[in-house]
Amino acid sequence: MSQSLTIALAQHNFLVGDISGNGQRIVEAAQQAQQQGANLVVFSELAITGYPPEDLLLRPSLQPRVEAALQQIAAASHHIAIAVGFPWREQGKLYNCAGVWYQGQCLGRYAKQCLPNYQVFDEQRYFSAGDQPCVMDVLGHRIGLTVCEDVWHAGPVEQSVAAGAELILNLNASPFHLGKHGERLALMQQHARRQNVPLLYINQVGGQDELVFDGGSFAVAADGEPVLQMPSFVEAMSLVRFQHGQLQSDSPLMADQYSELSSLYQALVLGVRDYVNKNRFKGVLLGLSGGIDSALTLAIAVDALGAERVQAVMMPFTYTSGMSKEDAALQAETMGVRYQSISIEPMYREFMNALSGEFAGLPVDTTEENLQSRCRGVLLMAMSNKSGYMVLTTGNKSEMAVGYATLYGDMAGGYGALKDVYKTRVFALAEYRNSISPVIPQRVIDRPPSAELAPDQKDEDSLPPYPVLDAILERYIERDMSAEAIISAGFTRDDVLRVLRLVDVNEYKRRQAPIGVRVTQRGFGRDRRYPVTNGWKAGI
Repeated sequence: MSQSLTIALAQHNFLVGDISGNGQRIVEAAQQAQQQGANLVVFSELAITGYPPEDLLLRPSLQPRVEAALQQIAAASHHIAIAVGFPWREQGKLYNCAGVWYQGQCLGRYAKQCLPNYQVFDEQRYFSAGDQPCVMDVLGHRIGLTVCEDVWHAGPVEQSVAAGAELILNLNASPFHLGKHGERLALMQQHARRQNVPLLYINQVGGQDELVFDGGSFAVAADGEPVLQMPSFVEAMSLVRFQHGQLQSDSPLMADQYSELSSLYQALVLGVRDYVNKNRFKGVLLGLSGGIDSALTLAIAVDALGAERVQAVMMPFTYTSGMSKEDAALQAETMGVRYQSISIEPMYREFMNALSGEFAGLPVDTTEENLQSRCRGVLLMAMSNKSGYMVLTTGNKSEMAVGYATLYGDMAGGYGALKDVYKTRVFALAEYRNSISPVIPQRVIDRPPSAELAPDQKDEDSLPPYPVLDAILERYIERDMSAEAIISAGFTRDDVLRVLRLVDVNEYKRRQAPIGVRVTQRGFGRDRRYPVTNGWKAGI
């Protein structure tokens, strides 16, 4: 009779490229799991390298570094089996592998069969696909290995069960987007019921450039019922027991831990925190205008890094309202950040004097508005250079979609917290954050949005109302709907054609924007790669 197998699910935050450091973290976590009574500990996809390693996979020194880390893991496996993901080169081909080590030996190595090549994934650029299941004996139990995308197809799970698997491990590096956790759970439940086999889903956690991995690892029984649900957006380790085909857990089953807004906010916080910390910035600074976008960005930054590592700068001009100055100062004081006000009027006048000959006889237009923004960008970048603090940009997805942003002005910075957040969600997130503790002045949320670059200016002077704009953008960007299909959904032809044209002609701006947290299925960046120079007509 096989003994009960106690399995630790380890969702960790690995640093891409730090192969020796990741290997050491795996060893330490394995020792911790052993002390908690585990016989087997399971880590995420490509845990050795972190995910996604991108073109680091092409470096000639990759394989020896991976081999050294695996030797370290093998040496730590004498009293606990360790399942881990890693890249492996064999006969001139590179594979995305998972393997299990026990008592210093590799019990089996599996090569991922289904290589995603959509959205943010381009694994076919690097890896060759495996074509065989891997089922091995681990302490008297037949365990099958799969890796991430494998479970989004029928074949690999079916193969493992046909090869005798009593339990299937799925090692993941699955990035967050809204609604993703429910999709994963439903998929694994479907596999469990069809194949009458329990499954463990182990996911990476942490921010990596624009991606955020939310963890949320879980286990489902053979009838599809959840047995374990681990927390999202934090590192964690949880145990399940497996015997006689049954999974059990002593951890309370946490159902639906986070609302949509809570999940979205936690993803933004984690993305900012890890980008700043993993790239070893001292802290961040941002322009605090008294508007909704910079107000929410400040709240995210403080929640990510602590007030002592955040600096806010008000940079008023002639058109900056007294309300904006008051609200910015109030929020900075409430959140306890370093705050100062530096007027851009003197430098703006100097620029205008220097350009007076060039501008003579020409009407005032957006050039003067952009110059205000660029003065602010120069100030922030100079302060960043001097202090070592990274500039957080404050633009949202709605603005970036239609080009309502200034190159080398408000787009100047290192990272965009709200880059993939539509304006309507910015308002909802501000209300959500204030429900935790009131940090954003209510007046900032209630007043009509304005860039305050001209007298009595409001965003809706040049854009449709944000609920209309965002609904059109979501259909065009996320769902690839045509102009006629969007018009048929109830939007005016003029609004649709104007918005789609703005999206298309502003690709050149988005190419020059800083990266930022991705939280939708179609962010600007790795997800959406359109040519800058093209003759496509969106309205046709």
